[in-house]
Amino acid sequence: MTAPKTFEEIACEAARIGGKVLLDKFRTEEASRIETKGLHDYVTDVDRQAEAAIVGFIESRFPDHTVMAEEGSPNAERARYRWVVDPLDGTTNFSHGVFPFAVSVGLEDDEGLLAAAVYDPLHDEIFHAHRGGGARLNGSPIGCSRPDRPGKALIATGFPFRELSRLDEYLDAFGKVIRTTAGLRRAGSASIDLAYTACGRYDGFWEVGLARWDLAAGALLVLEAGGVVTDLLGDDSFLETGDIVAGGPGIHSTLLEITRSAFGT
Repeated sequence: MTAPKTFEEIACEAARIGGKVLLDKFRTEEASRIETKGLHDYVTDVDRQAEAAIVGFIESRFPDHTVMAEEGSPNAERARYRWVVDPLDGTTNFSHGVFPFAVSVGLEDDEGLLAAAVYDPLHDEIFHAHRGGGARLNGSPIGCSRPDRPGKALIATGFPFRELSRLDEYLDAFGKVIRTTAGLRRAGSASIDLAYTACGRYDGFWEVGLARWDLAAGALLVLEAGGVVTDLLGDDSFLETGDIVAGGPGIHSTLLEITRSAFGT
């Protein structure tokens, strides 16, 4: 039986393989050629190349596992083990030649999230974890921040470009977070937002309407860094709904109170 630590190492290797593809293509003409998948939702050939490299590596190591990947198999059903891959989280940033963007590789088993890696190839930073093993950045332990009051907290978010029908509720929450905390950032890569929350660069994060591959790896990082991850109402269905609130226990409670007020029925 493969140990969880080994799965973590494989996730890191897979993320680095994808990251090399991204780094080689960053700020090239190929990176700027985008196709539209949906409203404000884009893909490049580089996404597909990175995904092929990652999936090929995983399948060579674990041919009996399934892979849910954004571009090639977004609806893959779970076997005992299912890898959840976003080969380029932050396509819009990448195609415009700006940071951040990342590779996100998560692994699920029958008990939930098992291993994770989020790789920022521009800074050569890899955030990684396995269930019960803590979270790390380039091998060194990390943890969520614990500011002594919300007014000192820096919060990350993402605009609900896939969920414009909920824009009014989102803007309600947005305004309340601005009034309650030290500031808000919108970087354009959920996996980076979650990784930064796991290591304390951000104190918390919330967003609506994401996909499983946006969240799987980053959510495990936050959990293993001592944080709390729920949906907007405090339930554990964030991977299914795509709605997430994450952070250290105190800041999570503050954000959750706001999102419950804005999105609750």
